[in-house]
This record gives sequence, structure tokens and C-alpha cells, in this order.
Amino acid sequence: MKRQFKKHLSIFSLILLLTTLVVVPETLSKTVKKKPTTQPTQTQSFKKQVEPLQTPQGQPAPSSVLQCDAQSAVLMDGLTGEILYEQNSNLQIPPASFVKLLTLYLALDAIRAGQLKMEDRVTVSEKAWRTQGSKMFIKVGDRVKVEDLIKGIAIASGNDACIALAEHLAGSEEVFVSKMNEKAKAIGMKNSQFKNSHGMPAEGQLTTALDMAILSKRYIEDHPEALAIHSTTEFEFNGIRQGNRNVLLQKNIGVDGLKTGHIEESGYHLVATAKRNGQRMIAVVMGCDKVKKRAPEAQKLLEYGFKNFSTVEAVKKGASFGPVKVKRGKLNQVGLIASENCFVTTPRGKEHLATAVPQLPEVVTAPIQKGQVLAKVLVQKEGKTIQEVNLHASSDVEKSLIPPWPYLLGGILGLTLLCAIGLFFFRKPPRKKL
Repeated sequence: MKRQFKKHLSIFSLILLLTTLVVVPETLSKTVKKKPTTQPTQTQSFKKQVEPLQTPQGQPAPSSVLQCDAQSAVLMDGLTGEILYEQNSNLQIPPASFVKLLTLYLALDAIRAGQLKMEDRVTVSEKAWRTQGSKMFIKVGDRVKVEDLIKGIAIASGNDACIALAEHLAGSEEVFVSKMNEKAKAIGMKNSQFKNSHGMPAEGQLTTALDMAILSKRYIEDHPEALAIHSTTEFEFNGIRQGNRNVLLQKNIGVDGLKTGHIEESGYHLVATAKRNGQRMIAVVMGCDKVKKRAPEAQKLLEYGFKNFSTVEAVKKGASFGPVKVKRGKLNQVGLIASENCFVTTPRGKEHLATAVPQLPEVVTAPIQKGQVLAKVLVQKEGKTIQEVNLHASSDVEKSLIPPWPYLLGGILGLTLLCAIGLFFFRKPPRKKL
């Protein structure tokens, strides 16, 4: 009878052990589980005006409110890219010296890539020397520093400097122009075609006010250092002093660029950019019939932008979010950081229309690498998501070798029970001999 009882007790103990090892950890782990895996945290709204903003993208100001005395015009928020005003914005017009912005863009790209240095010397060809139109007055055979050529293009609008730089970078101006068109296409200039590096009349060479605004925004973003040159009011080379034709630079209204242009076929152009209180506007006017009109018309657009719109910094690059809980890691939580800046344009006084809604997971599983995308922030305007910003892990989190505590506790209970069973059998009294 005793033997049968011990047999049943052994079977019961084994069943209990298996139950402890399987059921207990699962049951305990359920007690630490949260609700959903991902849920939005509290929405951040912006009641303070950070930077002036704009109307819905692509929506021009009513003609009764603003008129521009030019063939075409565009006003863009320089941080968000939103169009605040447009007038015949896709009308194709010969670009004149606007072309030089693209020439400078490629030159500064080459400097950043290490393919060119400001101190490098460029030998002036006869083709560059013979170029008509505005000049910086370089001579055949001269070896001119790249820095001087860039200043000669940006400030004095030298056509000769454009060709010298193009030939130095690509071997010939024709090859350089093909690279210009590739760049224009890559940055979203859909209605532009370039035929030379300087902007003198050429059949089929056309651009639009909208494309020039797009180019200006990208140029400033990629090469903010160029503004120090574009805002210089005069340039002297070989004893010849020339003034910057952008007269808005002298008005102390925040203008720090960018380029003028003129040929008889298209009239007078100006792309002007200004920064005030952390906000940037880009105004493009093309095809003014008189030189004295382009600066006042561009200034009118800039003032309209600054006085009627705010640019809100919805998310700042490097801003911290979280932390988020980590399971099975050597750390029990990890911080998150925003991967980029995100700005939103709103009508002035309605900055609260811009919101940032973090979407954070309740828990993430180790291992985690620094920079790994773990969540995102929804940037919204009037409740509609206009951009998503990734949130990266701020540090590495290695996987822990110690199992999670529910499993650890279950194992300890099972091992204890197993030891108890073992002790029971080993300590049973010896059977008596008959």
C-alpha cells in the first residue's frame, strides 16, 4: 500500500513540477504586460510664435490682397518650402544670371566632397576671357584662386569666372552644363533647362520662379556658408571694384542674398532671401520691365511673408523623447532622440495649429543599437499629418544573460520542488528483510 502511495506521489510531483516550469512564468509575465504595444503620447501644441508661417501649401495669396509687378513671382517659406504667394509661378522665362546659382552650387558641392579647394588655382582660358556680358575681368593665362572666382560670380556676376570654374571642374563647359541639368532634376526643378554656366541668352535655356525658389532653398540648406559671400556688397579684383547689384542688402531688413539677373529677352530678375528672428523667406520676381522695380517688388513679398506667417519648430533635431522600457536588456529603459528638424508654417497668430504627436512603443526588446529607429513623431497641421520624424535610440542596450524575473522565479520554484522530491526518496527508511 505504501509503495503504491509513493508511486502516485511521484507522478503527482512530476506533474506539479512541469506545471510550475511552464504555467507560472507565463502567468507572472502577463501581470507585467501593458495595454497596447504602441500608443501616442500627449500631443505637443505650439502656442508661442517661434517663426512666421504661411497658408496651405501651394495656395497663393488672393490677388486682391497682393499684386506683384512682374511676369512671375513666388514667395516661399525658406524653412518649410511652403508656397505663400505665387503669380504665374510655372511660366518659363530665360533665367539670365540666375543660372549662376546652380554653377555655384556645383562648385561648393565639389569643395565639400574634397574635389576642389578654395586655395586651388584655375588657369583662365581664352573662351572664359572672351565671354560677353558682366565680368570680373580675368585675363587669359591668369591663375586665379577658386575663392576669387566664387566671389566674382556671387558678387560681381562674372560670366568669365563661370566658364573658368566650369572648365576647371569638368574639363569643358559643355560637360559641366550636363551636370548642372542633372543636379536641377535631382532637386526637383521640373521646368528648367540650362545651356550654359552663366546665363547669357541661349535657345531653350529656361526656368520658372517656382524652380528658382526650390533651387534657392536647397542651395541655402546645403551651403549656408555661401550667404556670407552673397551678402557682401562689393568685390575688388585686379584693381577693379564692383558693387553687388542686389540693393536690398543695403536696407538693413535682414536680406543676406541671393542673386540678380537681366537680359533683354526676359527683363530684370531678383531672388532675395531674408532672415528675421529665426525665420527665413525666399522671394523670386522674374521679368520686371525696369531695373528699379525688381527690388521693391521682392521686398514687398518678403514683408508680406514676415508679417502674415509664422514658422513653428515642431520638432528639433536631437530633442529627447521617452524613455521607453526595455525588456531582456542590461538596461531597463532607453532614451529616444529626434533625427531631424521639422518646421511647420501657419498663419500668424495660429501657431497652435501645428502639433507634434510622439508615437512611442510601450516596450522594446534588447539588443538595441544606438541610432536604431524605435519610434516616430507625427507632425501635424490642423490635425493632418504632414511629416513623420524618426526617433532613434540614444544608446546601445545589450541583451541580458539573466532571464526575465517571471521565468527566473518559475525556475527557482521548480528546482526547489525537485529537490524536495529528491530528499523525500533518498531519506525513505530501508526496507526490512523478511
